[in-house]
Amino acid sequence: MSILINKDSKVLVTGLTGRIGSFHAEEMREYGTNVVGGVTPGKGGTMHNGLPVFNTVKGAVAETDADMVIAFVPPPFAADSIMEAADAGIKTCVCIADGIPAQDMIRVKRYMRRYKSQNRMRLIGPNCAGIITPGQAFAGLMPPHIYLPGRVGIIGRSGTLGYEAASQMKEVGIGVSSSIGIGGDPVNGSSFRDILELFENDEDTDAVVLVGEIGGPQEAQAAAYIGDHMKKPVAAYIAGLSAPKGRTMGHAGAIVSAFGESAQEKVEILKEAGVAIVPTPSSFGPVVKKMLAA
Repeated sequence: MSILINKDSKVLVTGLTGRIGSFHAEEMREYGTNVVGGVTPGKGGTMHNGLPVFNTVKGAVAETDADMVIAFVPPPFAADSIMEAADAGIKTCVCIADGIPAQDMIRVKRYMRRYKSQNRMRLIGPNCAGIITPGQAFAGLMPPHIYLPGRVGIIGRSGTLGYEAASQMKEVGIGVSSSIGIGGDPVNGSSFRDILELFENDEDTDAVVLVGEIGGPQEAQAAAYIGDHMKKPVAAYIAGLSAPKGRTMGHAGAIVSAFGESAQEKVEILKEAGVAIVPTPSSFGPVVKKMLAA
């Protein structure tokens, strides 16, 4: 079992014929991901690198039975591509684009609410590294060779710190069940709390590593969920301990503007919920190993 993606997932690439979409689609296929086609308006009916290209997501789903979309669509058009995927009955959409206006994402979130929760598409991202179930499939930008198959889930706002966690865990023989990059934007599709619930209910995940950063309420919401609902152990690293208040740092979402949004405040809130704190980026391996041995 895994969450969100596995070897049976049928993945559609929007923006397949572009340079970035082409490159990453080939990497995904080489790893074993079941990429069934792509979507580029105006190029329907053609083939690209051996894959059929469609004009619309709905048309692609009708032909391929795809259940997942990964969007390599430029930021000005990304919101429309997400809403198109939702209308086509896609279960999960991973949006990679960095720089989608917050107003566009608010429109996307509002648009998706027209569907009942059981039929609503799950959006991962934007501004994320993607998702992977090691040894089975991935949809994103991550280097898959650093992920050892195993039983620890990873959720991260930062893609590179998620890679660091996976790499260090691999060095000490700890594998990953699935890794989910939720993205660093202030308005995103799925929160820490959303993905924590999936891992808590996944019988093949024994523990979770959370990679957060300054800005926004998501880590505090995650701490509340962990304290009230999670039986599985959680370790967390929060980036930005030295960031000054009120200054945007890196990700568009990484700005401290209210109580509970600084790295130190988030660390304290997570500690109170029983989370093992990873003090530095070089400590993922030993902290997770110690947590699993407890």
